[in-house]
Parts: sequence; C-alpha cells; structure tokens
Amino acid sequence: MFDGIYFEHPYIFLLFFVFIVCEYFCPMQIPSFYFPHITKFMQPSTKNFQFLFFFKWLSIVMVITALASPVKEESFEDIPRDGYEIGLIIDASSSMQSRGFDKHNQSLHRFDVVKEIVNDFVYKRKNDFLGLVVFGKYSFIASPLTYDKKMLQNIISHLEIGIAGQYTSLYEALAQSVNLLQNNITSHKIAILLTDGYSTKEFDTIPLDTALELVKDAKIKVYPIGIGKEYNKNILQKIARETGGKMFEASNKEELWKVYQTINTLEPSKVLHHRVILLKYYYFYPLFVGLLSLILFVYFRNKRDA
Repeated sequence: MFDGIYFEHPYIFLLFFVFIVCEYFCPMQIPSFYFPHITKFMQPSTKNFQFLFFFKWLSIVMVITALASPVKEESFEDIPRDGYEIGLIIDASSSMQSRGFDKHNQSLHRFDVVKEIVNDFVYKRKNDFLGLVVFGKYSFIASPLTYDKKMLQNIISHLEIGIAGQYTSLYEALAQSVNLLQNNITSHKIAILLTDGYSTKEFDTIPLDTALELVKDAKIKVYPIGIGKEYNKNILQKIARETGGKMFEASNKEELWKVYQTINTLEPSKVLHHRVILLKYYYFYPLFVGLLSLILFVYFRNKRDA
C-alpha cells in the first residue's frame, strides 16, 4: 500500500532541528504574575514523564510528516480514442457443430475452435473497442462495443451452437453490424464476418445489396472469413470488395488462426502513450496520529499523581 511514496515538501523536515534546538534553549515561561502557583500544577509527575516525552515527540514527528505531504503516484492508461471499433460477427447455426476442424482434437466442434481463436484475437486487441454479433436463423448483438476484454471473452466462451436458431441469416447479420458500430466512438470501423455456410433465403430478411449499402454508408470495412467447404465464396468476395476489406478462407484450426493473425497485422491496434497520473495523498494518516498524540500529551501533562 505504501510502496512508492514520496514527499511533496521534504524541506519541511528541517523543522525537526527547530524543535530540537527549542528543547534545550527555549524553556517554557510561565506568567507567574497572574498565576503565582501555576508551575506546581504544570509540573508533570515522575510516573508520567516517560509518557510525556513519547507523545510530545510522536506528535511533533507526525505533524511535520503530514506537513511534508506524503503522496503516491498512480498512473492509468487513457481510454483509446484513436483505436478501432471492431464488430465480431460469428455464425452459430447448426452447421457449426461439425467435428474435425482441429486436427489434434477431432472431437471438438467447429464452433468450439472458433470461440477459442476469437478469444485469442480479442486478447491481442489491447486498445480497441470490440463488440459481438451472433447469428443463425436471426441475428442479435451479444455484446455492445466494450473495452472490457475479459467480459467479452466470457460471453464468447458461453455461446452455444443454435443460440440464434439453426439456419443462416448472413445478410441480416451483416446489417446488424451497422447497429453495433453506430456510436462513432472512433473513426476506424471494421467487421470480421465468420461463416461456414450459405444464406438461408427463407429466413434472411434483408437482401445482400441493402445490407451492403448500410455497411458502406456507415464506412465499415468488412473482412469475411469462410471456414469449412460449404460457404458461398463469391458472396464473401463481393462483401469484401465493396467494403474495402479482404476475404479469407480456412479449412482447419491452424489456417483460421493464421487468418486472424493476418487481420491483426492488417489492422494493428494502435499503441497509446497517453497516461493519466493521479496523486494519492496520505497526509491524513500521520496527521491523525499526531493529533491523537497531542491529546494524550495534554492529558498526561495535566494528570497529577493520585
């Protein structure tokens, strides 16, 4: 708690020498003209002398220490205003339950591998605001834009296959990213759209062209990722081309990990150098002890032997 404390006014400690000098050369003068016998009442008892000496000097030391103003610097990183707004759009339809995407653990669902890699990506985006859109038969914002990476990782970890229905409303999810990234926290907006299938026309309520217009009007750059073998490559390429992004493909865990690494390189999280330094003052601790010692000094100073 008290590590790193320093004094704002260290020269105040020179007052110690003043008190030491006065201890020997400045005896207390009693106006006996008005109170001729007051010295008898002011003389401390022998039994209380050790208490007087201790509390007198403790109060002096503590008050001078308080006047020297002990402080501790606490620094905080400024909230990034020049980073990215990143929308993570994840397919949670029934096709994501396919196994074998991880060569080293064939029993894992494709969706479990995606969650692991996306969480790793979230961890690496130190200075960005990230949000989450999940889609299946319908799409919804699972997490608004946040700077709390641990909370977002926790939400991603608890996602389940079919949480948004069994089908694939791909274009609706793309349009939903506009709602996610509409707060204009920063001027850099990107969306990473991951899917393993085709849009289900019966349930995808928004046409592709309409979704693309919304995304382009919001100035969102989209990086579509197709995983597995049954996605519409032409559609994903069109989304990337018209929004200024790039389309990626991944057939296994290692390739998907490299895709997110590539996006992380293409859109690097900006390193901030702005820090807020707060001064935490601790003068009240020695001041309290000093005043308490002074009260006890006065008490024992005026206490007479029984």
